[in-house]
Amino acid sequence: MTQRGVFVFFWRFKAIMQDPEFHKADSGASTTYPMQCSSLRKNGHVVLKGRPCKIVEMSTSKTGKHGHAKVHMVGIDIFNGRKYEDICPSTHNMDVPNVTRLDYQLVGLEDGYMSLLKDNGDQKEDLKLPVSDLGKEIQSKFDAGDSFVVTIQTAMGEEAAVGTKVLND
Repeated sequence: MTQRGVFVFFWRFKAIMQDPEFHKADSGASTTYPMQCSSLRKNGHVVLKGRPCKIVEMSTSKTGKHGHAKVHMVGIDIFNGRKYEDICPSTHNMDVPNVTRLDYQLVGLEDGYMSLLKDNGDQKEDLKLPVSDLGKEIQSKFDAGDSFVVTIQTAMGEEAAVGTKVLND
């Protein structure tokens, strides 16, 4: 009986080892950091309803008889332009997204994707051409043969083109 149990265990172990599993790895860095609600400012960034937003409006109510002062925030999603609102006590922490903006030189357009050149010489080819006016601007500048860079904004695992700049040769 013991041998049979060992054999079954070994067989199950072997079966588990043969199944390939691939996991996506990242740097482990957090996509957000906490900040007290009263420390947030207009034109800064905050996470509202799970989305990275730029704060466009803030107002603070006075401290009530039995509570804290409340902060009313209105933010615009930095990727899709939707408006979000939230109210929180001024002493509570809110998540603030780590937002980065980097410039990449556009070297090609193919099947709706941009081929971008990083500073270190590597190519980035996984970013879609925007379907907005910015996408039309990028397409027309590329078709005209202009030399320019595309500004890519990244936050909370999302990235999108947000602007262009002409290169000074």
